[in-house]
Amino acid sequence: MYFISTRGGEKVTGAQAIVQGLAKNGGLYVPETFPTVTAEEMTAMMEMNYPERAALVLGKYLADDLGADFLKEVCEKAYATFEGDDPVPLVKIDGELYVLELFHGPTCAFKDVALTVLPYLLKKSCEVTGIKEEIMILTATSGDTGKAALEGFRDVPGVKVAVFYPDEGVAKMQRLQMCIQDGNNVFVSAVKGNFDDCQRAVKKLFSSEEFNADLAKKNIRLSSANSINFGRLAPQIAYYFSAYLDLVSSEQIEMGDEIDFVVPTGNFGDILAGWYAKQMGLPVRKLVCASNRNKVLADFFAKGEYDVKRNFFRTMSPSMDILVSSNLERLLFEVSGRNAELTASRMKQLAEQKYYAITTEEKAKIDRDFVGGFASEDDTVEAMYGVFDEYGYAMDTHTGVALAVYDSYKLAIDTEDHPDKTPIVVLSTANPYKFPQDVLYALSGNDVKDSFKGIKRLNLLTAMKPPKCLLELRYRPLRFKTVVANDLQKMAAEVMKFADGEIIPVPDEK
Repeated sequence: MYFISTRGGEKVTGAQAIVQGLAKNGGLYVPETFPTVTAEEMTAMMEMNYPERAALVLGKYLADDLGADFLKEVCEKAYATFEGDDPVPLVKIDGELYVLELFHGPTCAFKDVALTVLPYLLKKSCEVTGIKEEIMILTATSGDTGKAALEGFRDVPGVKVAVFYPDEGVAKMQRLQMCIQDGNNVFVSAVKGNFDDCQRAVKKLFSSEEFNADLAKKNIRLSSANSINFGRLAPQIAYYFSAYLDLVSSEQIEMGDEIDFVVPTGNFGDILAGWYAKQMGLPVRKLVCASNRNKVLADFFAKGEYDVKRNFFRTMSPSMDILVSSNLERLLFEVSGRNAELTASRMKQLAEQKYYAITTEEKAKIDRDFVGGFASEDDTVEAMYGVFDEYGYAMDTHTGVALAVYDSYKLAIDTEDHPDKTPIVVLSTANPYKFPQDVLYALSGNDVKDSFKGIKRLNLLTAMKPPKCLLELRYRPLRFKTVVANDLQKMAAEVMKFADGEIIPVPDEK
């Protein structure tokens, strides 16, 4: 299978798309055509475990380049690092409501589903394409991608990982997870700005001929672990299929019945993976895009206008504190009839004027598949408390946003005269213990200043076992303390120092 850029001008193999991450013209790679999962394959997947299901879905895009047997092997290796027998368990809450838990990986966030697989895909892609240079993974993170990338690529030969995160824009546990990271091939820095500032800078570095030429002199080439890289996005498609098949196997639905998904959304990658699953034949009725107070996506779905000329808010769901959602470009490309020139023009307009609008016809296409909604901080707390109080189920703040939007969506479609019995799956993207203070406050009203006291009290309240990897953070000294200005040249200089071999030593833990 070949991949093309949303801004035109390129056609590459899957292996090339994974290695490059971002197209040379700044566009995102998308499949030349969407493959399908047949009815026979869906039936066969019923008897498969999750790694086998994931390998089948990945193979639809990458088997031509990387090999079906290889994909099956790496999925088995990657998901063996997750807790429990099922890496992505589906939990029934009540009635039509289900939660798909995506946080059972090594860093307790849904990014693990892809970033435990990506290192294998990248290494194999380099072999297939004959690339001998060292790869530098350059990534902006709103909290979870950074740690998952650092852990996934830690000490992988031939790879360096540089992560920028927004100073004061991530939760304490997220910051600690990144800043204590081990490994002789990793670098972490805070940026005095928000996630959009980090992401904008990273994209500019990818497209800078001078910067890439300087790296080339050091025998280094850039790639990405953000969902702008198709190799990061593709593994996420699989868990939509798996959730559906779990509903069929538990006799909640029959094969062919439609279901809905509610997805807490910031950079639009997670929900886009669900749309890709629908294009592949998964019976999805609606994808509900759940935003927090930074509701640029909810407004886009309501009006057909993308306007970032607005205030930016820091919220209790920091991984969603994003105004420029990169993966929306892939959807725009599709609904425009794959008009690369128009897509490039809109991205240029967004960069320069902070705004673009789609046509009535394009919005009608989007409305067939998507519904947008948003939740305030109070809405989020109320939803988290309500589910815990009634069902004893605790969730993190991002899932809380999704639950609040689910409540509004359910009210809109379910009337007394016409009850709607379509199952609705809410994607749960992080372990509650990654945000212990906010979760504790939502469930009990108790406000504690220390994250580890929050973990202890949340454990007493819920009886949920705290992940060992989070408990250990309390006793780990910080390794990375760098904070750079929101300045492209200064960020580039830090990356160059790292490229030159400057490794921050692991601190003495005495």
